[in-house]
This record gives sequence, C-alpha cells and structure tokens, in this order.
Amino acid sequence: MPKTTLDTPKEPDEGDKPKRRQRPRGDGGLHWSESRKRWIASVTVGYTPAGKRIVRTASDKSKSRALKKLQRKLRDRDDGLPSEDTKYTVAQAVENWLEYGLAGRDENTVKNRTSLAKNHIIPDLGARKLRELSADDVDRWLAKKAKTHSTKTLRELHSILKRTVARAQARDKVKRNVVLLCEVPKGKSGRPSKSLTLDQAVALLDASEKAGRADMHAYIVLALLTGARTEELRALRWSHVVAYDGDRQEWRPVDEAGWEHQEFAVHVWRSVRRGGDTKTEKSRRSLKLPARCVLALHDLYSEQGAAHMDAGGAFPLQPDRLVFPAEDGGERDPMSVLRAFRKVAELAGLEAAEWTPRELRHSFVSLLSDHGMAIEDIARLVGHSNTRVTETVYRLQLRPVLEDGATEMDRLFPGRLAGPSSSS
Repeated sequence: MPKTTLDTPKEPDEGDKPKRRQRPRGDGGLHWSESRKRWIASVTVGYTPAGKRIVRTASDKSKSRALKKLQRKLRDRDDGLPSEDTKYTVAQAVENWLEYGLAGRDENTVKNRTSLAKNHIIPDLGARKLRELSADDVDRWLAKKAKTHSTKTLRELHSILKRTVARAQARDKVKRNVVLLCEVPKGKSGRPSKSLTLDQAVALLDASEKAGRADMHAYIVLALLTGARTEELRALRWSHVVAYDGDRQEWRPVDEAGWEHQEFAVHVWRSVRRGGDTKTEKSRRSLKLPARCVLALHDLYSEQGAAHMDAGGAFPLQPDRLVFPAEDGGERDPMSVLRAFRKVAELAGLEAAEWTPRELRHSFVSLLSDHGMAIEDIARLVGHSNTRVTETVYRLQLRPVLEDGATEMDRLFPGRLAGPSSSS
C-alpha cells in the first residue's frame, strides 16, 4: 500500500487496509488499529522534563475525518496554541483540582468543597469529555440544581467547576473556560429562621437537663442564654471561662479561681473559622454568664474532671482544652451537634426536624426584644458591628419598637377613634 501523506486523504478500497502500523515521518502520523477498528491519528506536542514524548491522539472510523482531526492539532501547534487532551474528562479535572487546588485551605472548606464536587459535579458531568463540555451543558445542569438547592449552594458549585476548568486550561487540557459564560440562577428559597417562644425555650431547657447529657445541656443553655454562635461555642475553651476573684480584683480562669465566686463570664474570642478568628472584630466579646449557665458549666466541668480521674489521669487537665470536645478531644463536627440537639428538641415536644442550633441565637434576640431590651444593647451582646446588621438578620425576631411612641401618646392623651355615628 502506498504511503499516506497528510495532504492526500485518500479513502482505501474496502478491505484494502494496512496490516501493520507504518511509522510516519515527522511528528504526526496516522495508522489503522485492527483491535479498535478505527484510524488513529497522533501528533507529538512536546516533551516531558525527562525527555519523554507528549503525544495527543484522535481517532475515527473514517480515515479522512481522522486526518482532519490530526491536521487541526498540527495547525494549533504551529499557531502556538495548546493541543487539547481529547480523553480528559470533567471527573479527572475535578479530582485534580481537589488534590492540588485546595492547598492551604481550611479543613472544613476542603471537606465542604470535596462533598459538593463528589455529590453533584462528578455524578452529573464527570463522564463528559472536558473539551466537549459546553456552556449549554453547564446552564442545563445549574437549572436542574436550582430546583432543589439554594442560591448559595449553586454559587459554590459554579465556583468549583469554574476553578476546575481554569486549572485544566492552565495545563493545556482545554482551550477555554465555558463556565465563565454561565450565570448562576436563583435557587430554591431557604428555610426562614425562627425563634422559640418563652414556653418553648423553657421546655427545651428542661428537656436538655433531663436528657442526662451534661455537654449538650450546657451547650443549649449557653447558646440560648448568651446568644453565642454555634461556631463560637464549638471553639470555646475552659481557659476562657472565667470567674471574678474579689480578693484579687480580677477575672481568672475557673481552673485557677475555682467555682466559689459570685460572677462568671466567657470570653468569646475564638471560633472554628479558619485561623480561629471570630466572624467580625465586634464578635470578639466577653459575656457575663446568667446563673443557669454557671450551673450547667459547673456540672459539665465536674463531669469531665471525674471522667479524667476515672481514666487514670496522672496529669492535670490542660487549661486550653475544649469545653465541648468531640470524642477524640478535637473540635466537634457541626452535624454531631445538630443530631444531639434534635434529640433534645424532640424530648421537648418540638418538631425536631424544623429546628437547628443556630435558632437558639435567634431566640436569644427575640426573647430580649420581647422583654424591652434596646436594639443597641442586643447588637452588642450578639457581636454585631452595628444595629443595621441586627435589624436585617433578625428582623422577624425584633418587636416593632416604632409603635411605642404612638402607644405612649395614647396613654397620655386618651381619645376615641372616629366610627359610625350611634345616633339615628
């Protein structure tokens, strides 16, 4: 059979196919694969640092189409354009980004991005060749997700896919990032936050005490009676639980001062966020503890000390240990807190699935507002930078204070609203 050149894509007669691969001249070539029953076009696009050739291939049942694919690769190389990897899939790109693109990120961020990628992107788009992924594919995928997920989740999914393709693009796996052409649609409306009534709050506190878990009881009491965020409580350490020592005229950690004092407080100075910082500078605050919080923390402190001694503790407990640790002594996972909280909520007669620990903070705001505390004071207690944040985030929990002026004037200057005349 005469040698085939790139400029003469002549179709062979039926059955007139080469029986062995002929090595082409130059970097590009074409041969028939008997095992695959396809024409294979190949081109060398470069060399690795070790000197190994980097080859890109294309195949087709038609010799002419295979040649055209090869010629396109050669034109791209001559123009200085990267040659796409035709076999590289979206799943491979995502796995590569998860392995190398999240370096230095917070552990929780890595866990969250990995979960989203493996549960939503890889199952839906993973099998797609990356070079064949189109903006329409991404639009349809996001529109489908918008029916079942929030806008925030959609933004995160879009960001992951965008960064994934950008990384692949930088490594010559694909020529352009089609995700940049796609807008994030509006997702499913989230469940609105709500707050406990006073009766529900009392029932929840009683149920947490009866449940027999000192850690969850103290957690719920602190969240409800101080308004601390769940991320702040999970990072709280005993060195930041302090008592006021009247003799020394100073606040001291309970490990040093003991519990025989009248005033106690917690330093809400850390959270489980990256670097341990609180959400904002104003969130770094110290809160005096109500008596019920002190009692709950004292019970938890005693229980943990007894458990340490029962385990044969030869050394004193570390002062910077967590107040609400996981079983391994590290920070608790938010889902474990949620599960434990819902068990208590069920005991309290609440619809457990409808409540989350963060709504204890909403309840704190609501109960204080209902009983007349000024919004400026509430904002300071919950660690907001100004009252606008409090009014925006907790608007449903704040009582309508603007009615107070009219109410007071009605009391000072009583009158009767005009109505239908009683005379005939």
